[in-house]
Amino acid sequence: MPPRGTPEERAIMDAKKTARLAGLLYLILVLTGAFSLIYVPSHIIVWDDAAATVRNIVASERLFRFGIVVELLAHTIFLVLPFVLYRLLSPVDQNAAVLMVAFAAVSVPIDFVINIDKLNILSLLSGADYLRALSTDDLQSRVMLSLDSYNNGILVAKVFWGLWLLPFGYLVFRSGFLPRVLGILLMIGCFSYLLDFTGRALLPGYGHSAIAPFVRLPAAFGELGICLWLLIVGTSEPKRDVG
Repeated sequence: MPPRGTPEERAIMDAKKTARLAGLLYLILVLTGAFSLIYVPSHIIVWDDAAATVRNIVASERLFRFGIVVELLAHTIFLVLPFVLYRLLSPVDQNAAVLMVAFAAVSVPIDFVINIDKLNILSLLSGADYLRALSTDDLQSRVMLSLDSYNNGILVAKVFWGLWLLPFGYLVFRSGFLPRVLGILLMIGCFSYLLDFTGRALLPGYGHSAIAPFVRLPAAFGELGICLWLLIVGTSEPKRDVG
């Protein structure tokens, strides 16, 4: 049976399906990222108390391990999502779409490698015989050092979490079938991430400053907004000039 509808109608339907797939992947990314990067650390890590942190990891080892698995799932989705968005947005500007995929893809190996630090923590707390040479203070210090190393890796990855939003936001803005305001928020979000990285890299007390929690709000609003729009609405037909 031949496909129904005109080629233009079929193209619109295909675009809507692609958009909704991208929205679904984005939603999973948001949920898995929130769980592994916010929920798990908030229930385990006490940055100014190494002993409490180690006790929390030992008491909630299953949660700690699950956080690692979920985080790797999130990063895998972050590798797939840009390619789905490329299919949707490359007709708008192929060069910008390639740049979007490239910036996102660069961050994924970083994100995978830094999780070795978390696996090393599990090794440190495994109770293996070779660890008996370490005092309790040494063990706790090594755990906190591994957490610091992991956080430094996240800081570097944030550069690319921001950079990919610039071409992505530009493509959304130029598309004609996605809200321009979301494209603007995504582009601003790029610089929000870069500002957050710069502040944390140059100013030791930046993380505890009053402005730090608000810097990435444009990125949060833009990403959550485009996620829900793609998932619920998909795409709208571009407006046509009448004349």
